[in-house]
Amino acid sequence: MTAPVSVDARLLPCTLAVWAATLIGLCWGWRISVLVAALAAVGALVVALLAAGTGAPSRRTRRGRSSTRGPVLRGVVVVLVVTAGCGAAVAVRMWFVENHPLATAPADAWTTAVVEPTDDPRLIRSSPFGGEPQVRVPVAIRHVTLGGESMAVGGSAVVFAPAGGWENLLPGQRVTMRGRVSENVASGGMDPGTSVAVLRADGAPRATEAPSALAEWAAGIREDLAEVSARALSPSAAGLFPGLIVGDTSRLPDDVREDFRVSGLTHLTAVSGANVSILLGAILLLVRFVGIGPRTGAVLAGTALVLFVIVVRPSPSVLRAAAMGGVALLALVAGRQRQALPALCTAIGLLVLVWPDLAVDVGFALSASATAGLVLIAPVWVASMQARGWPRAVAEVCAVSCAAYIVTAPILAAATGTVSVVAVAANILVTPVLAPLTVLGSLVAVCAPVVPGAAEFLARGAAPMLWWLIAVAARAASVPSAEFSLPDGPWGAAVVCCAAFAGCVLLRYKRIRYPAGVAAASVLAVWIPVRLFAPGWPANEWVFAACDVGQGDAVVLAAGDGTAVVVDSGPEATPVDRCLRRLHIDSVPVVIVSHLHADHMGGVRGVLQGRRVGEVIVGPGAMGRDTVADLTDQATEFGVRIREAAAGEVLRVGSVTIRILGPPAERSGDSENDLSLVMVAETAVGRILLPGDAEAPALDALMRNGVDVRADVLKVPHHGSRTTSEAFLAAVRPRVAVISAGRDNTFGHPHLEIVEALHEVGSRILRTDLHGDIAVVRAGSGALAVVSDSRGTIGP
Repeated sequence: MTAPVSVDARLLPCTLAVWAATLIGLCWGWRISVLVAALAAVGALVVALLAAGTGAPSRRTRRGRSSTRGPVLRGVVVVLVVTAGCGAAVAVRMWFVENHPLATAPADAWTTAVVEPTDDPRLIRSSPFGGEPQVRVPVAIRHVTLGGESMAVGGSAVVFAPAGGWENLLPGQRVTMRGRVSENVASGGMDPGTSVAVLRADGAPRATEAPSALAEWAAGIREDLAEVSARALSPSAAGLFPGLIVGDTSRLPDDVREDFRVSGLTHLTAVSGANVSILLGAILLLVRFVGIGPRTGAVLAGTALVLFVIVVRPSPSVLRAAAMGGVALLALVAGRQRQALPALCTAIGLLVLVWPDLAVDVGFALSASATAGLVLIAPVWVASMQARGWPRAVAEVCAVSCAAYIVTAPILAAATGTVSVVAVAANILVTPVLAPLTVLGSLVAVCAPVVPGAAEFLARGAAPMLWWLIAVAARAASVPSAEFSLPDGPWGAAVVCCAAFAGCVLLRYKRIRYPAGVAAASVLAVWIPVRLFAPGWPANEWVFAACDVGQGDAVVLAAGDGTAVVVDSGPEATPVDRCLRRLHIDSVPVVIVSHLHADHMGGVRGVLQGRRVGEVIVGPGAMGRDTVADLTDQATEFGVRIREAAAGEVLRVGSVTIRILGPPAERSGDSENDLSLVMVAETAVGRILLPGDAEAPALDALMRNGVDVRADVLKVPHHGSRTTSEAFLAAVRPRVAVISAGRDNTFGHPHLEIVEALHEVGSRILRTDLHGDIAVVRAGSGALAVVSDSRGTIGP
């Protein structure tokens, strides 16, 4: 049997100290960082004094063995000194962040800023700032004008802006913008990190400087690769190919994106250490084949790595992937496991020191833990499998996939509240095509600007491998219960860790392995047929469903026999389409769009496509507003009529009756949110109030006009923001309050004040960001039973 490889873990405590000190500072501010640094410094001094009293390191115990007390104490001193130094450095950074002029500016203050994007603009369709598409752009601040004072400052910020004028900006391209400081900054709603502000641009940049020649060259390669892929491949493959090679997923279809997420293959569409390892490994093998010396080979590999980072974008996440990929290559290609862990620790420590935000970045934690699994666990498992007769290639594929899954599953559970049970199998199945596909894709990227014909020929050669990736993701995602829901945060991580520990114990001890295997087989024999043939979520007799569509609304009211009324459609087509398919809805006589914001109408294609749809209804005056154009175009494309409805109209569809309570037609000058249709549905479980995103002025006006707003179920207005009055919630007094909000959204929804107000009126609160898809079903004589996705009945 192969002897175990020794591991040099001397740098590990220092690396963990750097990460922990940075994490504490980002989460709790500079004052706590100062306290941590002071305590660590005092502790280092005390331990150093203790270490000085231990005598010479060669001092022996009574049994003749060398004492380890002195070296251990000196190691503790080093760790405490590192903690103190890192804590002090983070304290200085966080003091700057908390006292930056933009961070201390009042909410909604106007500012003119000169900024440089640090990454590509990311399109979002769920912004409550307006109906047009928005982009999210991380930027470095160079200059701000605030309150008439002009200041040359540094720092980083996040800009939310209309897509027009912003979506084509390149990293490093300096622009001048005007916008407001988001209220989320003033209310402390920002995520932990070193960003000093969230800015809302009022339009396109005021002035734009030309990008650097290097940035234009990199953008040209990305664009040429996308164009060659579009000409040579199917739409799904053409959207996937650039994502695999350079991390460009802008053209990736929503259904493919979702399949990759559920099947645990999302890491393939982001730049990861695997890309770097494969690329560098191919170059080193080529160098060895042609007989080039190791020094020249190292220079060529380093040059290729630099060019790769430039093309992909030199953002912290890409540099992290480059570092992790280099470490993985050292461990698995060069066979230097003993040196791999110190290299990994050094890479993590330096990355966190240079970019502190990585300490709270889930992607960084996943990448670092996966690389640690490759370095520490995978070689041991490979040796064990080989000792049992496994071929080396098969053992490496299985060991790497299993090790990466086990060490990253707790982090994913804590961050997302989900665990994919098909991820290991899916990753094993796609592993054989990853290396040739990455090498071939890199050749396509190199040839595309120079010899487009040759690039297209090579891209067609990648088609079978891309088909295999897409097919594996689709089949894996379609497996019943391919993804399990768990509590997010520490509890979810604890559940996964306990399950992993139990699995390791079962594999280790033969006495309990076989009884446990028989018990598991018995459970699966019952569970699999039930999952395959029994009705899934949300069970029979459902009346109301709130689909988890992220930061947006999509409500479904059952009308009987596969028919339903859909109110709003969320920001994207795929989530609402998936929800309707799970509800077995094939006919939608009426689609109601409460108001013309993208997070309520952006996914309407997901409702219209593949179903019989009668008409689309919008609020009074909506057809005269510019933001209705996209909705009108899609309705026309599918041959569906679109019309306005006003207060007083009654809609009867099957078993559901909907009365439109507001807004009055004369309120045409209000904000888009206050122009939301406010509706009440009479159903088998009582009255269901659907107020869209109407805010306090519109809702209070309804109550002053004597409108009865009492309801058994309330879809809480505006995703639970503070724009709803407590008087309105007290008047409704719902038994069940449903809040539709996106997980970890940047707007602070739902607000604590609203949640507390609902608790005070005795409502049972369900949230899509915590519970996923939510349904209200009929139980007994009509009593409410609330059911959420994969979690059973929550309560009556």
